[in-house]
Amino acid sequence: MIMFLFCAVANCSLFTFHFSLLNAQGVQTGKASYYAKKFSGRKTASGERLHHDSLTCAHRTYPFGTQLKVTNPANGKTVIVRVTDRGPYVRGRIIDLSVRAARELGIIAQGIATVVVERYSPYIVPFKPEDTIEIPELELGTNEGVESKPIWVELREQHIKKQASDE
Repeated sequence: MIMFLFCAVANCSLFTFHFSLLNAQGVQTGKASYYAKKFSGRKTASGERLHHDSLTCAHRTYPFGTQLKVTNPANGKTVIVRVTDRGPYVRGRIIDLSVRAARELGIIAQGIATVVVERYSPYIVPFKPEDTIEIPELELGTNEGVESKPIWVELREQHIKKQASDE
């Protein structure tokens, strides 16, 4: 009975962990805060040092190095940040931003603002150009006109004539 209870608890926590990872892959809406400047120079969970002018963030579940697109729906401003830390560990908040990222989103004065967070990938696969490309028509020829032959043709003919005269 104890073994069954242990397995049930383990599976439940594994399910919760797995569900939270899946949930992080979609679009999230919630509150964002930002690091105070006094935290500049401190090591983040990834081992990198935090700098207030970097475009970085803390997120609970996205892997380190993941790029996230953060949008402030109040003013439409967007910023791309890289996950370098874990957190925030305050109920209701989904992301902690660097000072520069918060400044670019226009949330410095508020301190905490509602944002939309989604994974960002600069690569679009498969690539398909949006615009059609028009290829210009080209006239191929030489400056001497249609009558002239390419130099390699003339040299070949001269070589053949020389061989015929030598025989």
